[in-house]
Amino acid sequence: MAFVYNDGMSRTIAITRAISPRFAECELTHIERTPIDLELARAQHRAYEQALASLGVEVHHLPEEPEFPDSVFVEDTALVLDEVALLTRPGADSRKGEVESIAPALAPYRKLLRIAAPASVDGGDILQLGKDIYVGLTTRSNQAALEQMQSLLAPYGYRVHGVPVTGCLHLKSAVTQASQDTLLINPAWVDKNNFPGWKFIEVDPQEPSAANIVLAPGGAIFPAHFPKTQQKLEEAGVKLTIVPATEVAKAEGAVTCCSLIFRA
Repeated sequence: MAFVYNDGMSRTIAITRAISPRFAECELTHIERTPIDLELARAQHRAYEQALASLGVEVHHLPEEPEFPDSVFVEDTALVLDEVALLTRPGADSRKGEVESIAPALAPYRKLLRIAAPASVDGGDILQLGKDIYVGLTTRSNQAALEQMQSLLAPYGYRVHGVPVTGCLHLKSAVTQASQDTLLINPAWVDKNNFPGWKFIEVDPQEPSAANIVLAPGGAIFPAHFPKTQQKLEEAGVKLTIVPATEVAKAEGAVTCCSLIFRA
């Protein structure tokens, strides 16, 4: 989402989900499978939730979904806007069932809209910047989803743009919002020209997967295993809370993947 800093009158909520005991069976597309330490993954996820809370976010922790290995990545199941929540239809067949358990968590806060077949889209491919919504055209998200999103969200004033992505799983593997006017980007994976009017911080070339950061009312969350890009962000004045995230990275995940953040 394009984060609006807390105005003191509304709560900021993050929906998270516990890591599945089958996490090691996660879907992989662009990286090789390596062993995942399940207990370390759970400890790192708790540290992530604690970081959200420390930045002024009210964390709503959902129980694990044992039948869905990737279900900790709740971002992929929905796009939460100020007016409505759009339930996605994940591109991997093994993940489509995750959406049904997220719907009840969002229903108290938003009217729910749904993406329908033959469209598929992962939330990790959706970058909201104000009234502009950018959708990565990847192995997980298709043109049919883009067209449905345009139809569903135009009544609320949103403009939907398709963005080619190469070399990574999701659009938000390549670019995320680092501050009110700046994007963190890997220009090898997505073209800066897709985002007119924005400033950019480029990831360090030795850390191609570092273009993923979470904004919260009190600052931003960034993974500890990208120190060179961390230094670039800090030099640009971005206030960072650093968290360990090595195990979700082995599942082709990142810090934005593990929460749905919105104003109540």
